Formats: sequence, C-alpha cells, structure tokens
Amino acid sequence: MTKGWFVGDFIPSLLQTRDVEVAIKHYQKGEAEEVHYHKIATEITAVVSGMVKMNDIEYEAGDIITIEPYESTDFMALKDNTITVVVKHPGAVCDKYMGKSTRND
Repeated sequence: MTKGWFVGDFIPSLLQTRDVEVAIKHYQKGEAEEVHYHKIATEITAVVSGMVKMNDIEYEAGDIITIEPYESTDFMALKDNTITVVVKHPGAVCDKYMGKSTRND
C-alpha cells in the first residue's frame, strides 16, 4: 500500500471506493507533514501509539483529532514508532491543498 493507505479510490487498494479513505501510518520521531487542508473531506486521526503534534497541540495514544474541511493542519511525530489511523470522508481525490486555508467562515 502507498504511505499506509489501504481503502480509497486509488491503486493499490484493498477496497476501491470513493466513499472513504483509510490508512494506517507509521512514523519515526521528527517525521512531519507540511501544513495543508481539504475543501471536501473531513479528516479524522486516531493516535494508536506514540505522540504527535498537530496545530501546536500535542496528542498521545488514545486521542482522536477531527479536522473539518477548510481547517488547516500540520503534523509531526514526537516519538519513535508512532502509529496513527487516518480516515478521510468522503474519499475525495485531489482534495489536498498545501498551505493554510484562507477561508474565514
């Protein structure tokens, strides 16, 4: 699977669908993703193990973070062997925009 994504409208995929995207992601301390946002999808991140920082807030195992459309976020793993499960609903191809959202509502 590509970057842990195993459900969604991409190849390879265990379930090819446009309804949802699901990934299990593994990180080492210091791995990060640039600030971005989605215009269509809501993104839910569950921290399975380790610790992460998103939008200057630290989260640990058991925490679940919901990022709504047009809400910008970044990501950094704060511990080795950090694992997250990420769900995007709906599965929206080409719905990742780099940088901060300029929408104010």
